[in-house]
Amino acid sequence: MSEKRFRFIAPMPRLAADSRSWVDSLRRIEDYGFHAVAISEHFSQGWAMSSLTAMNFALAATSRLRVIPLVLNNDLHHPAILAKAIATADVLSDGRASLGIGVGWLADDYRALGVALDPAPVRIDRLAEALGIITAFFDGGTVTAHGRYYDITGLEALPRPVQLPRPPILVGGGGRRMLALAARHADIVGLHPKLGAGGFDETAAADLTRDSIQRKLQWVHTVAARAGRATPEIQFTCYDVNIAGTQVTPVRPGFSDYIAAHQEAFDDSPASLHGDVAQCVDELVRWREELGISYWNLGGNLAAIAAIIARLS
Repeated sequence: MSEKRFRFIAPMPRLAADSRSWVDSLRRIEDYGFHAVAISEHFSQGWAMSSLTAMNFALAATSRLRVIPLVLNNDLHHPAILAKAIATADVLSDGRASLGIGVGWLADDYRALGVALDPAPVRIDRLAEALGIITAFFDGGTVTAHGRYYDITGLEALPRPVQLPRPPILVGGGGRRMLALAARHADIVGLHPKLGAGGFDETAAADLTRDSIQRKLQWVHTVAARAGRATPEIQFTCYDVNIAGTQVTPVRPGFSDYIAAHQEAFDDSPASLHGDVAQCVDELVRWREELGISYWNLGGNLAAIAAIIARLS
């Protein structure tokens, strides 16, 4: 289906008291050949870093590595202010900034900040409106938008980003409405399981079989075609990675247990990658050919993943 070059995302190194070791870790990621480093955004459960601050420091500490928030919670950012921040980062990094954004899902984050967790349809509608503003900002000129959630009049769209027509926008989703929104607005679609109140539970795991992933991909293709757009690039997170006996991804109770107990349903799913380096490379190439997935997040064991990157570079 797709012969796009492979690209791999590494997780942002954890915050440490020694800033030099953090920078050294980032440069090691760059040297391994990763395309980008990703920073999550949470305000609970022990999460320490500010996403945008970490992104900017990472861009300043490297020369080739791209940095992407994966993903920012739209409910916590004004879209015009966010677009200006990303455009500024893009200019100062010579075109290495990206924007990953979603509707938010972790109830603990909302509770910690005293922010109302609106029903999913409301959050999706708000993100759609925000994406229109962000896109208009990246288009340049002035931005005027009078919607249900945002009211902007004559905003100067400055600075102009280095990447044109815009820094890449990634929208992640697992349900049909979010995937349709991503297909209409994003440059990259992050394909995920549909997360409910239980987060990474058995229901989410069951949403990652080969058949389920193919339905999601077909939906993205159909909606993009209806909108007169090429199918966006697909970014996929492999949740169960074991390379040559080394478990690369975390074992999540319930979620991981479900995959292990139904391995026959995941033997042909890109959600599960097992084998030696050569076998893993063959599977990634096959999934690129059959599913069109070339942009991967394989977990946090960077040395193990670097062996795969070396084969696919």
